[in-house]
Amino acid sequence: MNIQEVKSKKGITAWLVEDHSIPLISVRFVFDGGSAQDPAGKGGLVNLMTGLFDEGAGDLDSDAFQQKLDDAGAEMSFQAARDGTYGSMRMLSEEKNEAFGLLKLAVNQPRFDQAPIDRIRAQVLSGILANERDPNTVAQQRWLRAIYGEHPYSRSDQGTKDSLTTITADDVRAFHKANFARGGLHVAVVGDIDAATLSAKLDEVFGDLPEKQTLAPVADVTPRLGQQLEVNYDLPQTSLQLAWPGVKRSDPDFFATVLMNEILGGSTFTSRLFAEVREKRGLAYGVSSDLVDNEHSHALLVTTATRSDRAAETLSIVRQVVKDMAENGPTEEELAAIKKYMIGAYAINNLDSSSSIAATLVELQVDDLGIDYMKRRASLINAVTLADVKAAAKKLLSADPAVMVIGPPLVQIAGGGKG
Repeated sequence: MNIQEVKSKKGITAWLVEDHSIPLISVRFVFDGGSAQDPAGKGGLVNLMTGLFDEGAGDLDSDAFQQKLDDAGAEMSFQAARDGTYGSMRMLSEEKNEAFGLLKLAVNQPRFDQAPIDRIRAQVLSGILANERDPNTVAQQRWLRAIYGEHPYSRSDQGTKDSLTTITADDVRAFHKANFARGGLHVAVVGDIDAATLSAKLDEVFGDLPEKQTLAPVADVTPRLGQQLEVNYDLPQTSLQLAWPGVKRSDPDFFATVLMNEILGGSTFTSRLFAEVREKRGLAYGVSSDLVDNEHSHALLVTTATRSDRAAETLSIVRQVVKDMAENGPTEEELAAIKKYMIGAYAINNLDSSSSIAATLVELQVDDLGIDYMKRRASLINAVTLADVKAAAKKLLSADPAVMVIGPPLVQIAGGGKG
């Protein structure tokens, strides 16, 4: 796959993969600064804003804008993440002038009319009210507060009933002005378009934005481990979540940690946790571990759910598997197998459509991995030694984790206690 770096006359950079076999173009972009930028007392601002870009722009009100999108055969969406505000568009290449024109309007001149604001706010509020009756959502909010304290990561992207009611059209406009700037922009394009045409379109869509963002500083935060949070509900199934330290994407031992995590619980059907919890004991339908890599915090999470009367036993087994990995690490055979899998599965997991390719290229830019990363990736993985993985396991998994139990009070088992 040939990835081109395209630079426009106004200095906007995009990564492009040309594919003229299908008359489609996929665009993906992100502005630095997401829901972690929500001002105090106005949680949910960025999420609300992202629901409004296709609700009118320039001289087009909501209905007219939607009709123009339909006429152009284009799909547009925006999403709020913790550390970025994402946008995407899929279009027919023969309608690219009309589609890029609509994207330009949405990016530069969103109307943020009161009627759409009230309607999108009502939709978000409806979701918040529904979540108040969902044990897992309530527990996750308590979990975030417990491990992140007052940090912005402890807040829900959607905000709260109270915070949403305080958000005005002026608040949304102010954040749009601060956030949408060329200095924090990353763009990827895949499909039926050449570099010269894309260069002109980049300036058309993004060239008139301010040069620099005006974002509030967000501090790094270390999750508060070594605590157990029990959220008691009378449920037949208990959910378990455990957190250990994670690793920055830029750390030298990143790939050693990724390989260790895949062996521990990342590979769904071949991991140690799956073998011990599911296959040998039938305690859970699924169990997994994941590396959470936010810009300002990092963690390794293990999650599973089991019969409530087997929850303490399951928790004990999970902790024992993690302890064994921390003390002994993986075997040479496990490491060789997971290297082969990670190298072979990358394209399937990340490059199976034009939209997924564009999304992957944007994340590579955000992580500052370089345009040649895909060519280097296999050698970076193969360079990891067994000693590297054992060191990563010992470094991260020797910590006392944070534990959350969602369900009836934890039943004690002989020799197991609370794990």
